[in-house]
Amino acid sequence: MLDTKKIAKMGMLVAVAFVLSYIEAMLPLNLGVPGIKAGLSNIVTVFSLYYFSPGMALGIAITRIVLCGLTFGSMPGLLYSLAGGILSFIVMVILKKTGKFSVYGVSVAGGVFHNIGQILVAVAVLQNKMVAYYLPFLLVAGVIAGVVVGILAAVLIKRFKDMGIF
Repeated sequence: MLDTKKIAKMGMLVAVAFVLSYIEAMLPLNLGVPGIKAGLSNIVTVFSLYYFSPGMALGIAITRIVLCGLTFGSMPGLLYSLAGGILSFIVMVILKKTGKFSVYGVSVAGGVFHNIGQILVAVAVLQNKMVAYYLPFLLVAGVIAGVVVGILAAVLIKRFKDMGIF
């Protein structure tokens, strides 16, 4: 059962992720390949995975994806984000549970599988396998974003742990 403190913390994390998504939407990032983003709001997802149960962290992630998709995106974009977000979340939970991966490894896997999930949905929705040619570029972007998100999430996890917050 959730207590009010956990609910408040979860709400604050959704709000932080929402603000990070807004900031990211304002950044002019055009690398020539559609769909490449920094994934700043995924810092909250990785952080949540280390401080809450997988179910609570999934609730934060899905709430963030839906709110941001409805606010800043489109319905197809929301579908791609949900597919990528859910697949990456499942992979991150599995890797974290093994105990063999650091926060960085979990985050990189999340970035990579987020893009794989999006490509799978794009191929299905567009009924065009040619979309898969974007995958190598997206995988490189996923690794880079995963490293950056992992570094930032690890710093936050350590700082919050040291301060006794969460």
